[in-house]
Amino acid sequence: MDDKKTILEFLGSVNHGVVGTVNKKGNPQAAMVGFGQTENLELIFGTSVLTQKAENISQNNHVSFVVNDPTRAIQYEGTARLLSGTEKEKYTKMYFEKNPGMAKYYELESQGYYLVTPHWIRYIDHTKSPDGTIEIRL
Repeated sequence: MDDKKTILEFLGSVNHGVVGTVNKKGNPQAAMVGFGQTENLELIFGTSVLTQKAENISQNNHVSFVVNDPTRAIQYEGTARLLSGTEKEKYTKMYFEKNPGMAKYYELESQGYYLVTPHWIRYIDHTKSPDGTIEIRL
Protein backbone atom coordinates (compact mmCIF):
# COMPACT_ATOMS: atom_id res chain seq x y z
CA MET A 1 0.00 0.00 0.00
CA ASP A 2 1.43 3.41 -0.87
CA ASP A 3 1.89 6.13 1.76
CA LYS A 4 -0.99 8.36 0.66
CA LYS A 5 -3.40 5.43 0.55
CA THR A 6 -2.33 4.31 4.04
CA ILE A 7 -2.95 7.80 5.44
CA LEU A 8 -6.32 8.15 3.66
CA GLU A 9 -7.46 4.75 4.95
CA PHE A 10 -6.64 5.79 8.49
CA LEU A 11 -8.26 9.24 8.19
CA GLY A 12 -11.38 7.54 6.84
CA SER A 13 -11.59 5.29 9.89
CA VAL A 14 -11.63 8.08 12.51
CA ASN A 15 -14.26 10.83 12.80
CA HIS A 16 -12.72 13.18 15.39
CA GLY A 17 -9.40 14.86 15.97
CA VAL A 18 -7.83 17.76 17.80
CA VAL A 19 -7.14 21.00 15.94
CA GLY A 20 -4.49 23.30 17.35
CA THR A 21 -4.44 27.05 16.76
CA VAL A 22 -2.55 30.04 18.17
CA ASN A 23 -4.19 33.20 19.50
CA LYS A 24 -2.97 36.76 18.84
CA LYS A 25 -0.83 36.67 22.01
CA GLY A 26 0.92 33.52 20.76
CA ASN A 27 -0.80 31.17 23.20
CA PRO A 28 -1.85 27.73 21.94
CA GLN A 29 -5.43 26.49 21.93
CA ALA A 30 -6.65 22.97 21.12
CA ALA A 31 -10.17 21.73 20.44
CA MET A 32 -11.79 18.44 19.51
CA VAL A 33 -13.64 18.59 16.18
CA GLY A 34 -15.33 16.21 13.80
CA PHE A 35 -13.63 16.13 10.42
CA GLY A 36 -13.78 14.84 6.89
CA GLN A 37 -10.99 14.44 4.37
CA THR A 38 -10.35 14.74 0.64
CA GLU A 39 -8.31 12.55 -1.69
CA ASN A 40 -5.62 15.27 -1.51
CA LEU A 41 -5.24 14.73 2.26
CA GLU A 42 -7.04 17.99 3.05
CA LEU A 43 -9.18 18.08 6.18
CA ILE A 44 -12.63 19.65 6.51
CA PHE A 45 -14.22 20.70 9.78
CA GLY A 46 -17.01 22.93 10.99
CA THR A 47 -17.31 25.25 13.96
CA SER A 48 -19.10 28.40 14.98
CA VAL A 49 -17.23 31.44 13.68
CA LEU A 50 -17.69 32.85 17.20
CA THR A 51 -15.36 30.24 18.77
CA GLN A 52 -11.81 30.85 19.91
CA LYS A 53 -10.40 28.55 17.22
CA ALA A 54 -12.24 30.45 14.47
CA GLU A 55 -10.98 33.77 15.81
CA ASN A 56 -7.46 32.35 15.99
CA ILE A 57 -7.61 31.08 12.40
CA SER A 58 -8.82 34.47 11.17
CA GLN A 59 -5.62 36.00 12.60
CA ASN A 60 -3.18 33.14 11.93
CA ASN A 61 -4.27 30.39 9.56
CA HIS A 62 -1.48 27.95 10.50
CA VAL A 63 -2.99 24.98 12.32
CA SER A 64 -2.03 21.56 13.58
CA PHE A 65 -4.18 18.46 13.78
CA VAL A 66 -3.85 15.22 15.71
CA VAL A 67 -5.91 12.14 14.89
CA ASN A 68 -5.49 8.84 16.67
CA ASP A 69 -6.93 5.48 17.57
CA PRO A 70 -5.49 2.92 20.01
CA THR A 71 -2.64 1.86 17.68
CA ARG A 72 -2.18 4.60 15.06
CA ALA A 73 -1.79 8.36 15.00
CA ILE A 74 -1.39 11.27 12.62
CA GLN A 75 0.36 14.53 13.35
CA TYR A 76 -0.58 17.13 10.75
CA GLU A 77 0.41 20.73 10.04
CA GLY A 78 -1.22 22.97 7.46
CA THR A 79 -3.14 26.13 6.68
CA ALA A 80 -6.87 26.61 7.17
CA ARG A 81 -9.29 28.78 5.27
CA LEU A 82 -12.97 29.54 5.70
CA LEU A 83 -15.04 28.09 2.86
CA SER A 84 -17.80 29.93 1.01
CA GLY A 85 -20.01 29.59 -2.05
CA THR A 86 -19.68 26.51 -4.26
CA GLU A 87 -16.53 25.39 -2.44
CA LYS A 88 -18.47 25.33 0.82
CA GLU A 89 -21.18 23.20 -0.80
CA LYS A 90 -18.64 20.80 -2.33
CA TYR A 91 -16.57 20.23 0.80
CA THR A 92 -19.42 20.15 3.33
CA LYS A 93 -21.01 17.40 1.24
CA MET A 94 -17.87 15.28 1.81
CA TYR A 95 -17.85 16.20 5.49
CA PHE A 96 -21.51 15.26 6.00
CA GLU A 97 -21.10 11.94 4.17
CA LYS A 98 -18.62 10.98 6.87
CA ASN A 99 -20.37 12.81 9.75
CA PRO A 100 -24.11 12.89 8.94
CA GLY A 101 -25.03 13.98 12.46
CA MET A 102 -23.20 17.27 11.92
CA ALA A 103 -25.48 18.40 9.09
CA LYS A 104 -27.93 19.87 11.62
CA TYR A 105 -25.48 22.75 12.19
CA TYR A 106 -25.26 23.79 8.53
CA GLU A 107 -28.17 26.25 8.66
CA LEU A 108 -26.92 28.07 11.76
CA GLU A 109 -25.97 31.62 10.86
CA SER A 110 -22.74 31.47 12.88
CA GLN A 111 -21.56 28.12 11.48
CA GLY A 112 -18.41 28.12 9.36
CA TYR A 113 -16.58 25.35 7.53
CA TYR A 114 -12.82 25.21 7.07
CA LEU A 115 -10.56 23.43 4.62
CA VAL A 116 -7.09 22.60 5.91
CA THR A 117 -4.36 22.11 3.31
CA PRO A 118 -1.45 20.00 4.59
CA HIS A 119 2.20 21.02 4.60
CA TRP A 120 3.51 18.12 6.69
CA ILE A 121 2.00 14.82 7.82
CA ARG A 122 3.46 12.11 10.03
CA TYR A 123 1.60 8.79 10.31
CA ILE A 124 2.64 6.33 13.01
CA ASP A 125 1.52 2.72 13.30
CA HIS A 126 2.58 1.74 16.82
CA THR A 127 2.13 -1.96 16.06
CA LYS A 128 4.99 -1.68 13.54
CA SER A 129 7.08 0.95 15.32
CA PRO A 130 9.74 2.04 14.63
CA ASP A 131 9.20 0.84 11.04
CA GLY A 132 5.57 2.00 10.94
CA THR A 133 6.27 5.71 10.43
CA ILE A 134 5.48 7.63 7.24
CA GLU A 135 6.38 11.29 6.84
CA ILE A 136 5.19 13.47 3.96
CA ARG A 137 6.15 17.08 3.23
CA LEU A 138 3.92 18.88 0.75
